[in-house]
Amino acid sequence: MTDSSTPRRDIDRVASGLAACLPALHRALDRQVTARYPHPKPPESQLALLRFVAQREGATVREAAEALLMKPNNVSALVSQLTDQGDLERRQDDADKRVAHLHLTATSRRRLSEVRDLETAFIRDALASLTEGQQGALGSALDALDALTRHLHPAAR
Repeated sequence: MTDSSTPRRDIDRVASGLAACLPALHRALDRQVTARYPHPKPPESQLALLRFVAQREGATVREAAEALLMKPNNVSALVSQLTDQGDLERRQDDADKRVAHLHLTATSRRRLSEVRDLETAFIRDALASLTEGQQGALGSALDALDALTRHLHPAAR
């Protein structure tokens, strides 16, 4: 006979562990990348917008705001900053001149690729220090983490 509270305790343990672990993992990775990256690191909100545009080239400000869970006027301000810095381009929609589509510049595309390469290298090195069982468990968890992300972040659906 099983205790009906056991699954609840397991879910609580996993939820608590993820809530503690994921931000710490992000901060540790961010610090390592910042230490090795040769360019000034943009603020997190700008970086999030650049990453979104890299995934959805040609997206509008409204689409970016929905995906990033931000107000459109805040995203518009970020777009202005990134455009002024030469990291983002606004291209007017052919059918509706009020709509602008967002595109990365060659420089920001290259820099995002450099950051992704650094992140991958740091994680690869850390993974190599784990046991095969731990590596396998993390690999197996990727689908579940993607599903959890989609559940918590409706725009990712």
